[in-house]
Amino acid sequence: MDLNDHKSKKVANWLLVGVIMTVIQIALGGITRLTGSGLSITEWDVVTGSLPPMSDAAWQTLFAKYKTTSQFQLLNFEFTIDNFKFIFFWEWFHRLWARSIGLVFAFGFIYFLVKKYFQPKMVKPLLVLFLLGAMQGAIGWIMVASGLEGDAVYVKPTRLALHFIFAMGLLTYTYWFALSLTVQPIRRNIGNQDASNKISAIRNFAWVILLILFFQLIYGALMAGHKAANVASTWPTINGEWLPASIWGKDSFFINAINNTIWVHFIHRGLAYLLLALLLVWTLRLLKLQGNPFWVRARIAPAILVFIQVLLGIFTVLASAHIVPGVWGGFEWLAQLHQLVGMLLLLSVINILYATK
Repeated sequence: MDLNDHKSKKVANWLLVGVIMTVIQIALGGITRLTGSGLSITEWDVVTGSLPPMSDAAWQTLFAKYKTTSQFQLLNFEFTIDNFKFIFFWEWFHRLWARSIGLVFAFGFIYFLVKKYFQPKMVKPLLVLFLLGAMQGAIGWIMVASGLEGDAVYVKPTRLALHFIFAMGLLTYTYWFALSLTVQPIRRNIGNQDASNKISAIRNFAWVILLILFFQLIYGALMAGHKAANVASTWPTINGEWLPASIWGKDSFFINAINNTIWVHFIHRGLAYLLLALLLVWTLRLLKLQGNPFWVRARIAPAILVFIQVLLGIFTVLASAHIVPGVWGGFEWLAQLHQLVGMLLLLSVINILYATK
């Protein structure tokens, strides 16, 4: 390994730490949503907000601010200070972890810059990475602010979906950047034209799957934003219907597509079945192509993960019939696992897309 390879590996490890931290951050966002904690902090104090309240007086001040929100007045009006401390913790920890990610990247950047580990090819991706991180923070506050407007008791589902999909974009970009510094695509080692054509076909298929997965992730976020799971807690049908009559609302097609919870159910389930079928077919093609160790490990992962993801989705929907407000139970655990496996599925497709570039 030459010096540049050593430096690239160090930078890649730093990026992979960021990937792991981002996965945890997205999971914390899921916990924040499931516990209804997202609106407990009504201000965006980037610096002073790093510390939790240190006195009873400080807690009472923040609780008084929360009492001015519609969420408290219309939904959580029976909350005590202890209830408030519980939801405050998750939102505060979610924000603290985001700050921690920023510090890890900032200090790592300074360290590698001083040590001259950065190569010219890394400059543009690093700039994009910091821009995406800043945008994600801003979108997060825009999302929270939407729940503090008017008589809203939760954040707007569309803004939650935007926040989530940008987080997934940041995650995949960071992961791709790390792969580019450590893994050699199999195409570079293929001289045979027939094999090259197969790689091109696999890569084109990957883009189709990624496009469908993009919309599936958006609809998963809309399911979460609308708290729609228990609107149709049945499977395989949707409340006894294969094609629910209520999917066609009175609103325009676009408004219906993002606000009609039965439509959201129908599309989210349908895309899951489509992804399962496509990924199984795709995997049969992947297994026919030999390559480096990275490829051998990566080619089976999407099929395994999509199968687990579909099962988790089914169990989550069925468990939603037994949701107990304010209690973390089976539904919440399944929903968190469903989100986690969804992230891993996305990264597994990115593996194939990168390996065949």
